[in-house]
Amino acid sequence: MQVTETLNEGLKHEFKISVPASDLDAKADAKLVDLKDKVRLNGFRPGKVPVAHLKKIYGRSVMAETIDQTISDTNRQIFEDRGFRLAGEPKITMPTEKDQVEELLSGKTDLTYTVAIEVVPPIQLADFKSFSVEKPVVDVSDADVDDAIKRIAEGSRPYNAKTEGAAEKGDRVTISFKGTINGEAFEGGTGEGIQVVIGAGQFIPGFEEQLIGIGTNETRTLKVSFPKNYLNEKLAGQPAEFETTATLIEAPGETTIDDEFAKTLGLESLDKLKEAARERLTAEFAGATRQKVKRALLDRLDESHKFEAPPSLVAEEFNLMWNSIKAEMDSSGKTFADENTTEEAAKEEYHKIADRRVRLGLVLSEIGEKNKITVTDDEVSRAVIERARQVPGREKEVWDYYRSNAQALAQLRAPIYEDKVVDFVLELANVTEKKVTKDELFKDEDAEKTAA
Repeated sequence: MQVTETLNEGLKHEFKISVPASDLDAKADAKLVDLKDKVRLNGFRPGKVPVAHLKKIYGRSVMAETIDQTISDTNRQIFEDRGFRLAGEPKITMPTEKDQVEELLSGKTDLTYTVAIEVVPPIQLADFKSFSVEKPVVDVSDADVDDAIKRIAEGSRPYNAKTEGAAEKGDRVTISFKGTINGEAFEGGTGEGIQVVIGAGQFIPGFEEQLIGIGTNETRTLKVSFPKNYLNEKLAGQPAEFETTATLIEAPGETTIDDEFAKTLGLESLDKLKEAARERLTAEFAGATRQKVKRALLDRLDESHKFEAPPSLVAEEFNLMWNSIKAEMDSSGKTFADENTTEEAAKEEYHKIADRRVRLGLVLSEIGEKNKITVTDDEVSRAVIERARQVPGREKEVWDYYRSNAQALAQLRAPIYEDKVVDFVLELANVTEKKVTKDELFKDEDAEKTAA
């Protein structure tokens, strides 16, 4: 066998390999000998079929299998000998001319092919004990608890029927309506006994505002346009008219926050409600703190590990992000000008983010591999159970989905692995707490999620 490196350019390598026909023939004959004891042919006793006869019947298929196995074994040996970690699948090029393929399958010519690969560069990990990470901490105050309970009360407030006067912002109006587009009724355009809180933004833009001033049993024609990103593509962007009748108008009442209110929520007393609210806020703040610390650590890892990311992985990550961005913009009707940028500038920015994500993914993988960090089956099972709990009544459906879908299970395993690696590094780093306000803790949260 002869191996010649024909390209060595950065992370890209290419090899030309030649395997003598005699080697292939010997391997194929060994497979045929093994096959002799397994096949059953009319006219021959078990195990007594001559190899030459088997070669006439199965020679081409056995040689094809031999070639595939030889290529796989040879490539693996080449990569292992050179210590290569592949960034993607090898690209193999073989003769395609009919005559060449026929000679190869007949064992009359050497196997010659090229294999092109892109490799992951060696990664020298930083000294994590030298890392300093700031951990923002927010204490849950009594005012935070009171505000949370007030928001709950707002969502649970009673409504009382108005005996006189027209509908105002904040009122709840029960309506019946019939919608038309260009005078024609459309599917889903009618409703009976629908409750609308004016100003809550439950309906398409412009609908609720036109209910202001309507009286009980009054009928109005509301003129609106469906948003361009409306889920029903047939209605998206279409102007419509709704003949609407208000059958009941109710004004919002006040909710007294006391023990009785707590009992309507299934809690024993107001004190218990406050305890529950404090626990929820504590968990919410802890989650935000975790995200801030993780982002700070990822920034530190990014700064400390500068190397060329495999271009194919960066391109793959960029394409996933870019396709998602384009789809979102198309559905919302937005342009790059609306975002005060250009398509070229946006592409450049997202390419940088893709490069960062790929490099950080490789660094986290290297840390996990060198420190034998793994995700157990129990941890994955707990994650599946948690997902199932999010859709009550469909738990078995969710469980079966993940059990039969290896890719979905891998997607569930990945963030668990990442968090375990992050925790490992944080154990070594110097983490200091810093008291911050709630507004500071949640500042720029969306931007951080995009760049992480």
